[in-house]
Amino acid sequence: MQQPTRLERRIDDVAHRLLRGAPVRGARASAVEVGVFLLKQAWACVFGAALLLVIVAARLWWPDDAPLARNDALTISAVLIQAAMLAFRLETGRELWVIVLFHLTGTAMELFKTDVGSWSYAAEGVLRIGGVPLFSGFMYAAVGSYMVRVYRLFDLTFARYPRRWITAAVAAAIYANFFTHHVLWDARWVLLALVIVLWLPTVMHARVWRRTIRLPLLLVYAGVATFIYLAENIATWAGAWLYPDQLDGWHPVSATKLVSWFLLMIVSVVLVTFVYPPRAPGLSPTRPAVSPSRHPGDGLREGGPDAA
Repeated sequence: MQQPTRLERRIDDVAHRLLRGAPVRGARASAVEVGVFLLKQAWACVFGAALLLVIVAARLWWPDDAPLARNDALTISAVLIQAAMLAFRLETGRELWVIVLFHLTGTAMELFKTDVGSWSYAAEGVLRIGGVPLFSGFMYAAVGSYMVRVYRLFDLTFARYPRRWITAAVAAAIYANFFTHHVLWDARWVLLALVIVLWLPTVMHARVWRRTIRLPLLLVYAGVATFIYLAENIATWAGAWLYPDQLDGWHPVSATKLVSWFLLMIVSVVLVTFVYPPRAPGLSPTRPAVSPSRHPGDGLREGGPDAA
């Protein structure tokens, strides 16, 4: 598994100095764990959060008569964010490849979905392919960025993870169904059932600070899909794209989209496993950002850093 980036190692060193005297047990110890968990999640979301902030800012302040179209400004901003992620060592070159793959698979879906009228973008700007502005692919890349970063930051391991070739086959079927359900039978509910059967036994182990939390993997997928759904509502409110029933006035995206995002999460996870193959707990540990204490006797009681 990939080691933290240079900047993350620096942050890790600062975190160790700040948390060196943190309590081992009690309410304050729990508060430290919750705080570190939230900070790691925020750090993993930095690409998506920056892109969403730009989308909202463009909605609020971009002038209608600006010489540069808003969609083109969003595309340029997305490129600059990605460049900054690499320049400041927030992503590794290896991770960039899977993010590019997210971009390509997402853009392919965008081209098809806009052509059949599933959603639409404002007809403005020159940085586009057909009716799809190029910034749209970066929204999928933001999901990929979160996925690869969260693997490193939490040093994720998995108990009873399914065989990768089976997960790849299911992910391929899910991705294909996003296209074929427009002309053939929609198999999403069958695919959802397969996902539940396949991943139901899997438990994710995530290293926070001194403790490792254990969560059913399907619950984690559902949680991430929910946050993406909330971000989608913000993005459609900001006019990044619109669904047909929002053209006459914005309203929240249908909750049925949660199923689509959940299934897309499966495709995302499988893509990431080809960069970070799932490890069983206790195999080849790495030192994630804000890793457990390296100081003898500091926090290694109560069963050690793996205590739940």
